[in-house]
Amino acid sequence: MTEQPEVESIWPVQDQIAAYLRDGILNGDFQPGEPLPSSRKLTERFGAAAQTIKNAMGILEKEGLIYTRRGAGIYAREHRQRTMTPAEYKTPPTDGGKYQWIAAAERKGLAGRSELLEVEEVVPPHLVREAFGLGEGATAILRRQVMFLNDEPCELVEVYFPLDLGQGTPIAERRRIKGGAGRVLAEAGLPPLRCVDKVAARWPTPHQQQALKMPTKLPVLRQFRVTYSTGDRPIQAEFMIKAGHLYELEYEF
Repeated sequence: MTEQPEVESIWPVQDQIAAYLRDGILNGDFQPGEPLPSSRKLTERFGAAAQTIKNAMGILEKEGLIYTRRGAGIYAREHRQRTMTPAEYKTPPTDGGKYQWIAAAERKGLAGRSELLEVEEVVPPHLVREAFGLGEGATAILRRQVMFLNDEPCELVEVYFPLDLGQGTPIAERRRIKGGAGRVLAEAGLPPLRCVDKVAARWPTPHQQQALKMPTKLPVLRQFRVTYSTGDRPIQAEFMIKAGHLYELEYEF
């Protein structure tokens, strides 16, 4: 792994060590089964005490990134972070089949599924009201669900729909929709024609941390998407909160 110049950090040393090793494992600089730098080398690099190094290893072990061979050292484990391509998932399946996200996961040898948590009429957050052109106190329909990869929660999805599009349709009902809500809108003459994504890294809220069962203090990717249809009408706005240790996004231009 290419050594980076020493810099000042406001993080505790154990978090610095964990971040350094995590980055190497996720980037492939430490291959699965490859030994990690020795305690002596980490001490030289970070000026860390033995207990501090042990604490850092405890963080990475909780994240499933390392394992220990008694008397032989600590080794990198094959990481679970997967590359997903959001541009492939905006169009609902034409046959009313699986979510494209789940189908794509299966093509990568993963078991993908979703669990519906809530369907309710709510006053949406500012970004959603702005996208829909709603005033203060106006409401929208919210569908909240958790996505799983191999039975591990990886993404919390909160999708908002304008009331006039969702009321009286399966979108407003607390049940799974075959083919997804996008199919309902497409069949009503409102297919997804354009999406705008904003992606940012954030610390998870307590609710997000619990829903995703975050193993340690890790960031999440917050992807905010507005989908537009005929006449450039916004038909849905969604927050996709992705567990940072399980996801990376790929965009091609």
